Amino acid sequence: MKFMHLADLHLGKRVNGFSMLEDQEYILKKILQIVDEEQPDAVLIAGDVYDKSMPSAEAVVLLDDFLCRLAKRKLQVLLIAGNHDSAERLAFGGRLLSESGVHISPVYDGTVSCVTLTDAFGPVHFWLLPFVKPVHVRAFLPEEAAKIETYTDALAAAIEGMHADFEERNVLVCHQFVTGAGRSESEELSVGGTDNVDGIVFDGFDYVALGHLHGPQNVGTERIRYCGTPLKYSFSEKDHIKSVSVVTLGEKGSLEVRAVPLAPLRDLREVKGSYDEVVYRGNQEGRLRDDYMHVILTDEEDVPDALQKLRTVYPNLMKLDYDNTRTRTAAFFDEGAERENKSEIELLDEFYEKQNGISLNDAQRKYSLSLLEKIKEELA
Repeated sequence: MKFMHLADLHLGKRVNGFSMLEDQEYILKKILQIVDEEQPDAVLIAGDVYDKSMPSAEAVVLLDDFLCRLAKRKLQVLLIAGNHDSAERLAFGGRLLSESGVHISPVYDGTVSCVTLTDAFGPVHFWLLPFVKPVHVRAFLPEEAAKIETYTDALAAAIEGMHADFEERNVLVCHQFVTGAGRSESEELSVGGTDNVDGIVFDGFDYVALGHLHGPQNVGTERIRYCGTPLKYSFSEKDHIKSVSVVTLGEKGSLEVRAVPLAPLRDLREVKGSYDEVVYRGNQEGRLRDDYMHVILTDEEDVPDALQKLRTVYPNLMKLDYDNTRTRTAAFFDEGAERENKSEIELLDEFYEKQNGISLNDAQRKYSLSLLEKIKEELA
């Protein structure tokens, strides 16, 4: 059984004020070319299909076109909602679409939908688990509610409710943050890391197709994998090699995973130097000048109208910063900026230590995390 693993399309996303729709349309066509070359039995899309729960009309049209083109290739499409999606909106018309081979996870209601495909070695069960929080699982599994405090508890309860036969081959399509994975700036962070899921809950699955994190990576084992975004959505991802994952399941226990690189219409790049050096370099770069750029100037004095002047060389300049004596000194004294990068539990721990002379102990930290998560759920 061969399938492709995609995730985090974030259709309709804007990066530093620039619409990515043209770039997304381009990369989806590249993905279709890979589909034609690889001839998979199925395409898995592990959540965050849209960038917003109420996507733009253009983003909806783009997804509609992509799904129609996939369906015409007579393969199965298995799609779940991520934390950026509205599970209810995404699932609209799902039962009708399933007749065309496009299977969309319904809103979690205590059960997890399963699509079974068959090859020469027998059945492969694909479980479609949309993004869930502990509050969602507690609502539909009241008999387990008292035991569901963390995201790990919630995932374990949801998976246990599948009653999967792990003697056969099982693939889980899931959208969560697994402990130990690396994050990027463009991802939505939770309160104090409370959304961490221990990878032990995925024991028994032959492959876990994850979405949520933007960097392609395995988590502990190649059985548990984030394929990453098809495009770079922040400059923290500038060194990522974006790809789609092509997975082949043989008989039980046999797994092969390959990353097929994706070349974007425009890359995200960073260039650093004096104004004259940056302009000279840009004038020598030809078509690379159209890439999305972060320019860091090292001039000691600010260059008048630098942003507008540089955009005559780099028309898609997204971000301009300075790295000089002044900015390095300001960064040293800017404690506020440092605090902005701290989680709520880190700030609470810092406050507690200043008040009491000691840090929070493990029990206090766990209790504080649970309270912060409950507050977040009530505000959501």
